[in-house]
Amino acid sequence: MNLKPITLLSTLASQNLTNIFPNVVIALRIFCTLPVTVSEVERSFSLLSRVKNFLRSTMSEERLTSLGMLALENDLARSLNFDDVVDDFANKKSRKVHL
Repeated sequence: MNLKPITLLSTLASQNLTNIFPNVVIALRIFCTLPVTVSEVERSFSLLSRVKNFLRSTMSEERLTSLGMLALENDLARSLNFDDVVDDFANKKSRKVHL
């Protein structure tokens, strides 16, 4: 019998057994959150090692930090409209006054 912790937790809640087994419920809730935390940390280290290995020879520390930040904030980076970013960058560059 292969029961998942979330299934056990749901069964305890649906059968109103949470008051009878409060420590089991707490342990199952903690156990359900542990794999998410561990895998996310491993994913971050894996991502950093891939970025380092790919561009190790010509990478400055500032550029590595920026690439790592982009990789971690992948959802935000995908939602950016690059035309707007280019326009903002061009407007900031064009405000320079040549003396």
